[in-house]
Amino acid sequence: MAAAEEELEPQVAAAEGVAGDATDTVDAHPGAPRLAGNRLSLDLYPGGCRRLLHLCAQQTPQLLEVEFLQLSGHEDPRLLEATLAQVPKSLPHLRSLVLKGGQHWDALGACLRGSLTTLPASLRGLARLVHLDLSFNSLETLPACIPHMCGLGALLLSHNHLSELPEALGALSALTFLSVTHNRLQTLPTALGALSTLQRLDLSENLLDTLPPEIGGLSSLEELNLASNRLQSLPASLAGLRSLRLLVLHSNLLASVPTGLARLPLLTRLDLRDNQLREVPPELLDAPFVRLQGNPLGETLPDSHSPPGTPVVLEMPRLFLTSDLDSFLVTPQGCSVTLACGVRLQFPAGATASSLTIRYRLWLPEPRLVPLGPHDSLLSGVLELQPHGVAFQQEVGLWLLFVPPRARRCREVVVRTLSDDSWSDLETHLEEETPKRLWAHCQVPHFSWFLVVSRPVSNACLVPPEGTMLWSSGHPGVKVTFPPGATEEPRQVRMQVVRMAGRELRALLEEPEAAVSPLLCLSQSGPSSFLRPVTVQLPLPPGVTGLSLDRSRLHLLYRAPPAATWDDITAQVALELTHLYARFQVTHFSWYWLWYTTKTCVGGLAKKAWERLRLHQVNLIALQRRRDPEQVLLQCLPRNKVDAALRRLLERYRGPEPSDTVEMFEGEKFFAAFERGIDVDADRPDCVQGRVCFVFYSHLKNVKEVCPSIGEPCLRRSLRRLRRPGRGGARTPCGWPLCPSSCRCGLGDCGGLRGWARGGGLACPWHL
Repeated sequence: MAAAEEELEPQVAAAEGVAGDATDTVDAHPGAPRLAGNRLSLDLYPGGCRRLLHLCAQQTPQLLEVEFLQLSGHEDPRLLEATLAQVPKSLPHLRSLVLKGGQHWDALGACLRGSLTTLPASLRGLARLVHLDLSFNSLETLPACIPHMCGLGALLLSHNHLSELPEALGALSALTFLSVTHNRLQTLPTALGALSTLQRLDLSENLLDTLPPEIGGLSSLEELNLASNRLQSLPASLAGLRSLRLLVLHSNLLASVPTGLARLPLLTRLDLRDNQLREVPPELLDAPFVRLQGNPLGETLPDSHSPPGTPVVLEMPRLFLTSDLDSFLVTPQGCSVTLACGVRLQFPAGATASSLTIRYRLWLPEPRLVPLGPHDSLLSGVLELQPHGVAFQQEVGLWLLFVPPRARRCREVVVRTLSDDSWSDLETHLEEETPKRLWAHCQVPHFSWFLVVSRPVSNACLVPPEGTMLWSSGHPGVKVTFPPGATEEPRQVRMQVVRMAGRELRALLEEPEAAVSPLLCLSQSGPSSFLRPVTVQLPLPPGVTGLSLDRSRLHLLYRAPPAATWDDITAQVALELTHLYARFQVTHFSWYWLWYTTKTCVGGLAKKAWERLRLHQVNLIALQRRRDPEQVLLQCLPRNKVDAALRRLLERYRGPEPSDTVEMFEGEKFFAAFERGIDVDADRPDCVQGRVCFVFYSHLKNVKEVCPSIGEPCLRRSLRRLRRPGRGGARTPCGWPLCPSSCRCGLGDCGGLRGWARGGGLACPWHL
């Protein structure tokens, strides 16, 4: 160790020299960190280690007050180790040390792990340390100094490469929270049971197949998460965890559970979903706090005493993938697979003729990956399954979780996939696990890209030369009649019908008696025109009957995509009116809309109404993390969700009231950014010239957490809003508390955010 320290001395000296030479430049840079009270955050700035070494070399008096230190795990490993070696001597009062990776992203937006692989032994001298966060790094073994940090209360080791934990971990007698999720743990130390003060333990997303009986000694444990492991059984000692309130065991291989779990006095949730439980104790089967979905309950095992010569049917293997695995092997025997992202796949026996490796990835949605029609809504992320295009000998079952759509009348949920360079919708069946946990189930012949969308109800038929009729299942009054001889060859015809709320139209036209019929969208394959006229029937606008209407106010509008214009073709067709319906004949398909209004230039109004039909009322909220005010949460969400989101977030965040309401289309891209020289960390793929890129999807979470580079303890800011062209706004002050409570600048509450820009251009300022 001494030799290693000697070897590092020249680099440390050089680092200090570089830091010293660059001091003036760093201090003058508007994004440079400042020492504010008891907090020193150096994880978001280039050269954070060099800056800390410089502060240590200068023996800055304020370092003695620092209790919270953040450094990036992406620093050079040798420089980081040398910097950490100075911490016990220079920051003797340190209580929280955060050395996380994950601040850098690859080209596809995935977080990169930090380079940290160990800690210097001198850190055991941090006698006051109670919080240590080493998440998103490259640790393969627990640093030897950690078991000597006797006062440690919270230890976070998530997203590393740990395959085991040492027995010495039991020496952390003050530990109350331990998180080792997303690692490679295969076993647990027996000394874990000695942590009598431990209250929360998260071991999810590992490779555990057994638990030591000593785990029952965790007398203070309130939350235990063992989800997404390979557990086949549980020790009976779990029934001794009398303080346990939450026990999560979903996505394992459990075939049984101890009966004593039903008698835990404080247990409020027991999650046993997606295991291999064929039976459970009666006390658990009827308990309201137990979740059992995804288990083969009631199914019997294959009979091992079958008569001689009876074919043996092997049970289909079940696989549960952890988040660090992106592939799995499928054999001709078939298998059932649950991916870490919640997707389920079922390969029937014989689906593949030979063993085949399947790879998967869940992509964040963006316009190039999400093909949406003008009235579609996205309900899920984008799943990619490889190898693309390989045909299976039997169709594979696919289950995708999706967000329940808010509007369900005359709409349907389908799985959309890419096949032969074009997107198509698969026959989809919905399965409800709970009211808020829904699955879209379909059969797929080969692998590609998959996503779940909500669309207007679609009806289709094959039109033969003999003629036929097509009607809407959502709007029975809408139908199309094909006479004999309309086509020489059978052709596929599709119909979609879209409703528009009457009050929106009346508000747009400022006309109390205005009304419109449902919007009819017709498309076909084959030649663009029919050989004989086809009869289309539309219901008359609400409140209008054939006996009382004024024909001069009735307009039939026509649109031929991709054109955005609507043409009034009332004078070009013969409208046949009944008491409830209007009928007319056409020779080629497009979009049709009946309007009843006193306005004359109806085509332009129809264009505005059609846009209004597809726009969402949207707010942007900006919040500060209470524990770390330098982290800012930006969230774009529909107006009707704002109040609930604020109630949910304000325990961990603080910030302003929501922004003014703006209107957005589904899948529209915009930017949010700070102004006046305050930049968002540019080392991320969704950041362009200091602005963070968003894509608005009405049913998905549009959340970004950013760390603006701030030169002074506090700065006054304003937020720019996204606006439609031609719409203005005046700058108004906003009172948003940005500074940490320790800031003594005397300016009080200050600042805000700059807001939104469509495409690449900025818009006018706005008030939060």
